[in-house]
Amino acid sequence: MKNTVDIQNLNDNRNVRIDKVGVKGLKYPIIVEDRANATQHTVADLDIFVELPHHHRGTHMSRFIEVLNAYHQRNLVAEIEHFVLETKDRLDADSAFVNISFPYFIEKQAPVSGIKSLMSYDCFFLASHKDEFEMQIGVKVPITTVCPCSKEISAYGAHNQRSIVTVVVKYSGYVWLEELIDIVEAVASCEVYSLLKRADEKFVTEKGYDNPKFVEDIVRDVVVELRKDKRIIEYRVESENYESIHNHSAYASVVGKRDS
Repeated sequence: MKNTVDIQNLNDNRNVRIDKVGVKGLKYPIIVEDRANATQHTVADLDIFVELPHHHRGTHMSRFIEVLNAYHQRNLVAEIEHFVLETKDRLDADSAFVNISFPYFIEKQAPVSGIKSLMSYDCFFLASHKDEFEMQIGVKVPITTVCPCSKEISAYGAHNQRSIVTVVVKYSGYVWLEELIDIVEAVASCEVYSLLKRADEKFVTEKGYDNPKFVEDIVRDVVVELRKDKRIIEYRVESENYESIHNHSAYASVVGKRDS
């Protein structure tokens, strides 16, 4: 049998540390805690990385999958800290990172007809371990915004847009995904629904018109609500408004942390 050399373990003399190396886009079933139904099964996209020292030529890509597959009969999300530590140890790395992105479903009730339907939200968990374990959760919430300027200058009507608001928080204790979603939807010109009847369409159209918001208003209003919550340690809020009368988006973001 031919002798083989472990190429990944060869020394590298270029003196360049790699911040993150690993695998992206792994599809994996996960269980997420659900405020209304205890748990929810969904399918996530996983990105798993480690830091690579400057003197190592490469990492062992197969080991990421081996560690992950050991969690097939376990609750990956509930054991996320253990998973990150195990990845770090197995890859003999100083730091390890995992990003878990997944669709999360909430049953919503139309505002007038009361008809129910499932609404999906893109959510994610960001976990890492270097000197200590860190965890952030995030949501992407679609909303409707109506332009205050358009309403002010127009004899009738006002242009609106569908917006995506991203909220990422580092927290203490426990924060539900639904809590972050609720905050965003409460500050929107109007919520977005999967299923609406005519009476509902009238309601959401008029509600949006009566509650115009700039992209700047959205991020500021979300931040005001986050600052009220003592569990929130750090936050990032972004809003991208997909303009209906322009071939570009309007965008705003705020990054901050709780005052000491």
